[in-house]
This record gives sequence, C-alpha cells and structure tokens, in this order.
Amino acid sequence: MPADESESGKEDSGAPGDGPGRGPDDGPDDGPDDGHGVLLVLAGTSGAGKGTIGAQLRESDPALNWSVSWTTRARRPNESEGVDYYFVTREEFERLRDANGFLEWFEVYGDLKGTPLQYVVDELTRGHDVMLEVDVQGALAVKRALPEALLVFVQAPSRAEQRRRLESRGSETEESIARRLERAESEERIGAEEFDAVVVNDDVGQATAQVAAILAIRRARGRSPHGDPPHGD
Repeated sequence: MPADESESGKEDSGAPGDGPGRGPDDGPDDGPDDGHGVLLVLAGTSGAGKGTIGAQLRESDPALNWSVSWTTRARRPNESEGVDYYFVTREEFERLRDANGFLEWFEVYGDLKGTPLQYVVDELTRGHDVMLEVDVQGALAVKRALPEALLVFVQAPSRAEQRRRLESRGSETEESIARRLERAESEERIGAEEFDAVVVNDDVGQATAQVAAILAIRRARGRSPHGDPPHGD
C-alpha cells in the first residue's frame, strides 16, 4: 500500500503519510492541555483474544482513543485497513523507523510491527486516553519510554484453548502455531512479573469488563480527566 493512499480525517492519526512523528518531549502540536491521559497497553500470548477485548473496549468506551499500529504482514480475512492495522510495505515501515517515528517496533515472526509515536504523544498530552494493542516485547518497550503506561497482559485459559483459537484463524501453519505455543510460557512469565495486571480470557465479556475495571481504577487515581477523582471520607 503506497504511503499516500491511506487517508484519515484526523490529523496526526498515525496513518501512513502523516509524518515521521514527534518525540515525548515535543509536546502537542495544537489543542488544549487538559491533563495527561492514561495509556492502556494490551499485550499477551498469540491466541489470547486481546484483539477481541480491544474491539469491545473501543465500542463501549468512547473516551478511549485507539492507536492503530503498522505491520508488514499480510492482512487476515477478518481484518480492516486502518482499524486493526495499517498494512504497509517493509520499505514504508523502515522509512518511518529510520526517522525515529515509532514509539516501539519489533520484528515478530518475520514481520515488522510498530506503534507510530506522534499520535500517541499528542493525544496523551491533550488529556485523552489511548489504547495500544501490541506484543509483549512492544509493551515492555512502551513501559521503558513511558513508565506511567498501564500494562495489562491477556492470556488464554489453557494451552489447548490457545491452540484451538490459533487454528480457527485459518491463516497459521502448524509450524507457526507450534512456535507461538512454545513462546507462550515465557511470555506469561513476563506478564506475571512485569505487567500491572493479568487477565485470563476464558469469557471475552468478563475479560473485557475486568480490563475496563482496571482502567477505571487508574483513571480514578487522577491520571486522566475521564475518571472521577476519589471521594474523601
């Protein structure tokens, strides 16, 4: 997809063609400073269902802005351009990477994935809450760059259920599935040790409610104008 073919009604949306991005100290390019928003980072094992949880949160919480990542992998049948990812060429990705335009980026299973920096920094500085859906490596990189980020790790209830979900995608080879399952144990250990919360996605509705409750607690601590401050005694 050429960079100038993806358009968005929102300036600095993170779409290809929106520019190389801004650094964490650059501040917003316009708009009021309403206080710092919450950065919610969803990560987890492949097949845990974090994408479904993220989609339900976007539908139920209009104050939560979705940061769309870039990826060089092929689009799956159920995915939409500019909603699930921006699907770009390796050349486009590397051009933005070389301009320091990603908050985080990694090569995962042979594909490049990354979060455009400018949109996230600008929205947070304006006081807007932002949600990212990234892999485990990406979440840790975000935490290093923005320590106030709220990291939530999503995992499947069992390895058998994780395999079933991966097979149901219809886009994974047996080799790819085996590789993802093998990696899951170490990822879950990182989730337990490094993330702010762990949610087991046995029922997607309940898991989404748990993530929403975790976000509400962070908002209530005063890190976001979208949460009510705690009441005194």
